[in-house]
Amino acid sequence: MTRADVAGTWRLGDSVVNRMGFGSMRLTPRQDTSVAIKVLRTAVELGVDHIDTAAFYVSPGGVLEVGEGVPRYATELIREALSPYPQGLVVATKVGPWAETVADLRAHVEENLRRLGVERLDLVNLRLTRRGGSVAERFGALADLRAEGLIRDLGLSNATLDQVDEASAIAPVVCVQNSYALDLRRDDEMVPALAERGIAFVPFFAIAGPRREDGAHQDHDEAVRRVARTHGVTPHQIRLAWTLHQGPNVLAIPGTGDERHLRENIAAGAIRLTADELAAL
Repeated sequence: MTRADVAGTWRLGDSVVNRMGFGSMRLTPRQDTSVAIKVLRTAVELGVDHIDTAAFYVSPGGVLEVGEGVPRYATELIREALSPYPQGLVVATKVGPWAETVADLRAHVEENLRRLGVERLDLVNLRLTRRGGSVAERFGALADLRAEGLIRDLGLSNATLDQVDEASAIAPVVCVQNSYALDLRRDDEMVPALAERGIAFVPFFAIAGPRREDGAHQDHDEAVRRVARTHGVTPHQIRLAWTLHQGPNVLAIPGTGDERHLRENIAAGAIRLTADELAAL
């Protein structure tokens, strides 16, 4: 049974975490919340100690079958499955979209605190709606909340390196979350640049690629299929393994609501690609 630590570790703020983590976005569409809870518990049992979530990860239309008109949030599922949280577990959340004022950001942080059932958030990523432009006001507001003790560490999502540098002058940036995959490569140069700064790069859509929220697809490049056959694994696992090979600071957060896929994703951390295979991919 492959465990998450097989992919190695990286320092994420004050914590050292396994590079293979878990993304919670795909938990909320399930009608049976017991499945989502089982997946979360299995992930932690297999050594996952970095879970990604957001205040805006909510069931489609805001409703799951837990009572008429009652929405289910990924943050609430995490609390139900894992609280009291095991020592060493980092739950990273995102705020920012639709936050037009500093008061909105505070409200998002307080909502995360409430739904996760904690007094301090481990890590808050400022989700930017566009790449480029100043982040000083909004990141500064989160830095103030950090100074109040409501947040331990801060990061950015959908950011450029210039925005990272601007934010770093305000408060430490421990990670950057951007869309990145084998066929979504705009941040190739950012990964090593962040590694030099000791900052984690946390790609989302590593498996889905350009399909983004539509999820994993079966239309894989022949090179991906060939390498998968060589290793006796799925093309999805090769895409995930390729992602981890891009740098020691890359933390994977593949999301799934299926326990079998969860185990496959974690097992991808054990795949070692050769230089020739990486060149072919």
